[in-house]
Amino acid sequence: MPATDTLDLLRAAREGGDGASDRLFEHVYGALRDIARARLRRFRPGETLNTTALVHEAYLRLVDPERLTPEDRSHFFALAARAMRFVLVDYAREQSAAKRGGDASVLPLDAVQAAAEQRADDLLALDEALETLRTYDERLAEIVELRFFGGYTYDEIAEITGRAEVTARRDWARARAWLHQALYPEKMDP
Repeated sequence: MPATDTLDLLRAAREGGDGASDRLFEHVYGALRDIARARLRRFRPGETLNTTALVHEAYLRLVDPERLTPEDRSHFFALAARAMRFVLVDYAREQSAAKRGGDASVLPLDAVQAAAEQRADDLLALDEALETLRTYDERLAEIVELRFFGGYTYDEIAEITGRAEVTARRDWARARAWLHQALYPEKMDP
């Protein structure tokens, strides 16, 4: 998938070119589907959000000219990882609100529902910790979005960020340690 094609198609779609949005979607769909599948395989906040729904929701956020303006192909896919993060977090918030009485009916919970709700709560806690990390170190937060939410390899992260692969690995280790401490302070030695 050539970089110029992606950006040219994105520009044309934003300008309302005839069929450009459809051509862009066809052009990036496979890559977005791979990212979404990896995210949902690792962290499924509920059974009603599937790969196709995640791709479509993220895509709609990506082509909104008021939200994002990618600089190049790598930046486009970094933004795709961020868009998927926001879709997953929004979905987890909806589930969490429903669990806490947001929908008026009370349903008995079985083990599957309880597990899905716990995953939604975990995702919300991760999102909050990631935003705190962003205030501490923007670069580490970016690595988490690319690696965890985007499912990118270290090579791909190096290409997207313009940093060395070894730097991406080091940053990932630092970010994971920071997040672990933020999410599980009770497990840390005094």
